[in-house]
Amino acid sequence: MDANKVFSMDRNVNVIALVKDGERYVFLYDDQSVPQLLQTLGRYAADPELNFTWYDAAVLSQKVRRLQTEALGTPDKPFRRSA
Repeated sequence: MDANKVFSMDRNVNVIALVKDGERYVFLYDDQSVPQLLQTLGRYAADPELNFTWYDAAVLSQKVRRLQTEALGTPDKPFRRSA
């Protein structure tokens, strides 16, 4: 089998979706494609023909980043409060 045609099944596929005014925006991505996903959210927000706003892009981007942080097992908050 050609090494270029072998695909790894070890990658997890993440799904994030937005249902808005009867429209559905569903994004599938793996951990390595987060930068491309964030660019896509920006392109969708900039497209005047879509009912996808910059607010929608910001909310989904924030969710993606939070999921990524949780997957790494690092805390969401960068600073500790001392007692």
